[in-house]
Amino acid sequence: MKGILLVEDDVAFSEMLKQFLIRHKYVVDVSYNIKNALQQLEKQNYDLVFTDLRLPDGDGITLLKEIKQSKYNTPVVLMTSYAEVSTAVQAMKQGAFDYISKPFNPSEVLEVISNALEVKTSNLVIHEEKEKVEESSKPITGFVQGISSSSKVLDEYICLVAPINMSVLITGESGTGKEVVAKSIHLKSPRHNKPFIAVDCGAIPREIASSEFFGHKKGSFTGANEDKIGHFESANGGTLFLDEVGNLTYENQVQLLRALQERKIKPVGSSKEINVDIRLITATNEDLLAAVEKGDFREDLYHRLNEFSIKVPSLKDRKDDLILYADFFLNKANEQLSKSVIGFSKNVLTIFQNYQWPGNLRELSNVIKRATLLTKLEIIDVDVLPSELTKVKENTISSNKFSTKENEKTLIISALEEVGNNKTQAAKLLNITRKTLYNKMKEYALS
Repeated sequence: MKGILLVEDDVAFSEMLKQFLIRHKYVVDVSYNIKNALQQLEKQNYDLVFTDLRLPDGDGITLLKEIKQSKYNTPVVLMTSYAEVSTAVQAMKQGAFDYISKPFNPSEVLEVISNALEVKTSNLVIHEEKEKVEESSKPITGFVQGISSSSKVLDEYICLVAPINMSVLITGESGTGKEVVAKSIHLKSPRHNKPFIAVDCGAIPREIASSEFFGHKKGSFTGANEDKIGHFESANGGTLFLDEVGNLTYENQVQLLRALQERKIKPVGSSKEINVDIRLITATNEDLLAAVEKGDFREDLYHRLNEFSIKVPSLKDRKDDLILYADFFLNKANEQLSKSVIGFSKNVLTIFQNYQWPGNLRELSNVIKRATLLTKLEIIDVDVLPSELTKVKENTISSNKFSTKENEKTLIISALEEVGNNKTQAAKLLNITRKTLYNKMKEYALS
């Protein structure tokens, strides 16, 4: 039976919730404050911590931080009567699995607990791989730990492949953060204290590509006024990241393949070969398999690069992470512009959620930096957003799925069927909150 630590200072409510969970085959211990909860965690391993936000000796987020900074590998769900976006963002940034607002539906409680326990079970499968890399628990500059299912899969893949010396091919749309993923793989790997060299293959002129990759000796060609170390030698012992690898010419592909096979390079104008030990990570927003079929990209090189592939999801496929990314980019913009903007208005967050973000994270970062520069208030409002975002709000109003009562019930039933009756996933599919979904289901007598 699964063990739950319930942290709630309202004695009557905690007893009611405890009995409810016991009836559903959970083992439940109750703590009434943070101090006692931490003592309980020292004595016993729990599968889940279910804590109120407001506690006598602090708050649930304080307890969450203590749990995440300690040896406990326990998912945390927060209960709050103050279901504000800022609270959710802070909790998710600190590593909360989910949060639920009071008063809540019993079915909602059971589903959130079930989802949290399922994720913990999945995490145990990759726990040994994660333990091999001490750096994996440290924050990575520019990397946001997402909470969406797509981001969790991405993070799992990064943790799995990082300790293994395999070549990784990262695919995804432009602006999704492929270089950040590559850097996080490097920092979680045994090579983390060695160089990480990033190269934009699209920015290297064909004529000097060999020199850029392998270096050259003084006088080897016109303009070679001194010896130069190439990217391969610079990355020796560490990781070489080649962005937009599909832009390499056929000749450069041949040279790259040889260097990878032989693990040796020869600078232009030199007769001496240099042994190199690198891990290669490449990225592209093109379909390399299609390029192979057309004859534009060598098939043998493709397989050499693609020992393990990771697809970085687009921003529209991880809308649950959008507020986390927005908060991250706002903090970054504040630092760069010496501003102190504290957040976004509800209208802005609605617009962000409804916009498709064709430029992905790069576009979101640019929009927030521009808005931070323009705003004269503590909160970013609609008036400082670019016109392409504000137009979306008007279109959304007219096309809202819940604009008519006639199709509401049908849409809810279809969504529930599509996700196997998982209320959390159905709410995401319908772009409404979980609580709204439960209210709608009650209204239409849907079980």
